[in-house]
Amino acid sequence: MTALLKAQGISKAFGGVHALNNCSLSVEKGSITGLIGPNGSGKTTLFNVMTGYVKPDVGTVEFEGKDITNARPDKVFALGVGRTFQLTRIFGRISVLENMLVATQREEGWLRGLTRSMSSKSELDAAMEWLNFVGIARLAKLPAGSLSYGQRKLLELAYVLVADPDVILLDEPAGGVNLTLINEIGQKIRALNELGKTFLIVEHNMEFVMSLCHSVTVMHQGSDLVTGAPADVRSNPLVLDAYLGGSDDDDIIEEIAHG
Repeated sequence: MTALLKAQGISKAFGGVHALNNCSLSVEKGSITGLIGPNGSGKTTLFNVMTGYVKPDVGTVEFEGKDITNARPDKVFALGVGRTFQLTRIFGRISVLENMLVATQREEGWLRGLTRSMSSKSELDAAMEWLNFVGIARLAKLPAGSLSYGQRKLLELAYVLVADPDVILLDEPAGGVNLTLINEIGQKIRALNELGKTFLIVEHNMEFVMSLCHSVTVMHQGSDLVTGAPADVRSNPLVLDAYLGGSDDDDIIEEIAHG
């Protein structure tokens, strides 16, 4: 497979704290790639670097072979790199459907989409199609701010999908939601991947990652520690040591080893 999105030799410090240290990650076209690591290992910072929200001190980010290291977030989005956030970011005062119509303006930019007074029939149809796909079409006319946390997660996923990005970065899609919704989100990701969508997923839920991803990269102290198939990663002693830090907690070992 071909690398669709790639970070190479990324380092980033905030004051005296080195969040990333010569970190590299490759997302192959057509794959579901997982990004895991202990709290504070740099996962979200790397996500932010790859989507233009944080500028690296050293290193490059490439999308489809082109350098996008210094591109603004809206430009990265327009090129075809969509993402969700650990804490959902939606426009709470407008309706669910209007949120979706903002996202259809990928190449125009979200601000122009927000102020547009008219949308085409094709845009409306696409918005409703993706709301139906994630199961919240019935909520289309409600203010987005009235949705539950789980429904907001689904709206944010639909919001990204309607923009038709080439690669989708999901920041903790299973975080804070119940098991039924976790399973539903996993099914949606698999179905989309079968249609050719590429995913990079940051997640703490080991079972979710290990059952879903084709390849997993483990970060530790701002660097990429191990990359491989889930079965290989979960049995790697370097991974166990990174998570446990010398602890003998059998519950944590069990979660990683059988996630």
